[in-house]
Amino acid sequence: MNWPSHGSNPNYLYEALDLPKPEILIDFSANINPLGPPPELEARWMEIFRRITDYPDPDATELKKTISEIEQVEPPSILIGNGGADLISLVSRMLSGKNVLIIQPTFSEYEKNCHLNGCKIHYHHLEAPDWEMNVEQLQNKLKGIDALFLCNPNNPTGVQYHFESIIQLLKASKEAECLFVLDEAFYDMVSDYEPIIPFTKEFQNLIIIRSMTKMFAIPGLRLGYMIAHPEIVRRIKGYQTHWSVNVPALAAGEICLKKQPFMVETSNYIGEERRKLFTFFKKERYAFSPSKANFYLLKDTDKEDQLPLLRHLLRNGIVPRHTYNFPGLDGRWLRFGIKHSSENDRLIEVLKQWRQHHQ
Repeated sequence: MNWPSHGSNPNYLYEALDLPKPEILIDFSANINPLGPPPELEARWMEIFRRITDYPDPDATELKKTISEIEQVEPPSILIGNGGADLISLVSRMLSGKNVLIIQPTFSEYEKNCHLNGCKIHYHHLEAPDWEMNVEQLQNKLKGIDALFLCNPNNPTGVQYHFESIIQLLKASKEAECLFVLDEAFYDMVSDYEPIIPFTKEFQNLIIIRSMTKMFAIPGLRLGYMIAHPEIVRRIKGYQTHWSVNVPALAAGEICLKKQPFMVETSNYIGEERRKLFTFFKKERYAFSPSKANFYLLKDTDKEDQLPLLRHLLRNGIVPRHTYNFPGLDGRWLRFGIKHSSENDRLIEVLKQWRQHHQ
């Protein structure tokens, strides 16, 4: 089966399973903000459009200044990228031929890019149903490792690792002379996330990657940033294509990052919808990951392979993310983004139908 490698673009999934596509679809496979972009972005869109005749600022000076003020780091510690995936690609180029350790299950782009750059890849697998991280076990695997990749909160489980565990692992990585690449693509979807960025001043081995496409619902624009020691930023920027981030993306970033109330509203909305969904899942005996983010894993505990449930959902216009290409999950779970309340209600309705016919 030629499974799609990412969420979104439901056509690929229907084609892979040779299923007719319903006229009305709800795409739960993309885990972006269900509230959409900040309203001011649309209100100022024509203003942004008028700037597309200009070349982008290759140093993204104004956006760096905004991030610098918010995160209290100096601009030389910031690199703007064409989305989080672009920054992962650039980091992987710097690690060409090195030994990397990837904590699984996780975002497939770490392995894909490290493989393309000739890295020797090692794995540490976390186990269902809680996917807890045992730092002592990880410490024993850091010898000879040049870089460690960790996503927090994790994609695809939505699990948020304890702050103390992250710092403990950061210290162990420093002792092992190992870079710690921390992907925080969904940090702003979590209401109680404790910032790790202040530690970049003390730990020169720490690289933090953040996507701006998820919270601000702008995946079509592509925008993200990295924060690390200035020397690391300088080295990675050397691999970056000139003008790699376009003018509309840079302008949108400056607008979006100043919308803190919008971010709080989003995390509150997601928390309410997540509680509603998880209450239903418990009642109907569905297993789900202990997510703190805007997505979660789900499965019918009566079935090892979730392909029959996936087909049922697709026939009813519900498009989840398959997990056949997540090592350690191998199709035993489905991933869902948290959507608008009415769309989540529709998911509940279709899952009720499945239960009624598969008691």
